[in-house]
Amino acid sequence: MQSRRHFIRQSAATLFAAPWVTTGMRAASPNGKLRHAAFGAAGMSMADMSAMSNHPMWELTAVCDVDTRNFANAQKKWPNIRVYQDWRELLEKEADNIDSVNVSTPDHMHGSIGLAAIAKGKHIYGQKPLAHNLWECRQMVERARAKGVMSQMGIQISSAFTERHAVALIQMGAIGKVKEAHTFSNKKWGDLEVRPTKSDPIPAGFDWDKWLGVASERSYIEKYDHPGNWRKRRDFGTGTLGDMGCHMFSGWFRSLDLAAPISVKSTGPVPNKDNWAINAVVEYTFKGTKYTAGDTVKVTWTDGDARPPAEVMALVGDVSKFPGQGTIYLGTEGVLLSPHGSTPLLYPREKFAKFGAYPKLEPRDHWADFIDCCLKGDKQPSANFDYAGPLTEAVLLGCLASAFPGENLVWDAPGLKIPNNAEADKMVRRDYRKGWEIV
Repeated sequence: MQSRRHFIRQSAATLFAAPWVTTGMRAASPNGKLRHAAFGAAGMSMADMSAMSNHPMWELTAVCDVDTRNFANAQKKWPNIRVYQDWRELLEKEADNIDSVNVSTPDHMHGSIGLAAIAKGKHIYGQKPLAHNLWECRQMVERARAKGVMSQMGIQISSAFTERHAVALIQMGAIGKVKEAHTFSNKKWGDLEVRPTKSDPIPAGFDWDKWLGVASERSYIEKYDHPGNWRKRRDFGTGTLGDMGCHMFSGWFRSLDLAAPISVKSTGPVPNKDNWAINAVVEYTFKGTKYTAGDTVKVTWTDGDARPPAEVMALVGDVSKFPGQGTIYLGTEGVLLSPHGSTPLLYPREKFAKFGAYPKLEPRDHWADFIDCCLKGDKQPSANFDYAGPLTEAVLLGCLASAFPGENLVWDAPGLKIPNNAEADKMVRRDYRKGWEIV
């Protein structure tokens, strides 16, 4: 077992902390291009493929989707691709023809597909959250590191000017030391009702059994899970926190140089047996760093109609204009509001009216960063799994904590355990359907 010091040093690794260098893992195609396979042919996977296709040294070789109705658009854009309905078949038949993959499926299959691709030595662009549960997430980090593959989590906002600007302002001390932070999203990926007891015909071309994958068997209900509502379902998605948390935690995770949380407590509504709740309130406690005001720092997540405390929102003036999503940092010398996807602002406005130390940042493309690192092999991408793994673990801990309202769950990061709650500790790893186990 790793020592706590070693774990924190590893889990806090970022692009700026000299990530490992791979050797012998460069593109092997005759034309020197990165040969790529996509898991998912529509939605976020189509967005990832389209973004990667802007790189001149990338080529799409194969695509997999359990819903064959999704192939038409992909084949129209890339006529020469080979298509598969079973991700295991793709990895087996295309192992010698691909160098990298993106895993952009519903959350519950990220771990299974991602770990299988890593085992075959493929560079991996994994959509957020990195995996559906804490054990899978840790396996993704450790096995990618051991295999020496390049890795990148799909938190493209972390490469955007807006987040990097906020990170630079915090780390240059624009608002002094950070006392606390509040991250919020007005999305409502939850459902207060339990799963209906009905069954609908499975559409032609759609393999419901393969879509279920690691999850237990249940009837197909039209438009209930697939294609768009799986984020609400506990067995398949991770709610609003899982959807947006990996994006929005990244700003303060990087700017405050945080590692694993010490503890987490949910004081919001409890999910039912099938679906995530809405209006979450989750409090995290982290060990302090040189960018924080104390030995520990608290970060609070809220979603849906839940919002940061009124007195916190009032620090930026008119509460009615407070953004729907973002992070507000409370510092010893001021306040920084970082609206999600927009330019960060310093408060009080009068104090910072003549602030002239804004950072100058070079453009960065999140997908091209991954491709370039795969081709060159000299450094890891900016959101590699050593960085994205601990970040995702924090997100997943918040999801888990929602089932235990009011309880302060202690997180033993090196041991991958919740030592003060046996029931919560059982949820660190899921139960897998027979034949779909991850080993």
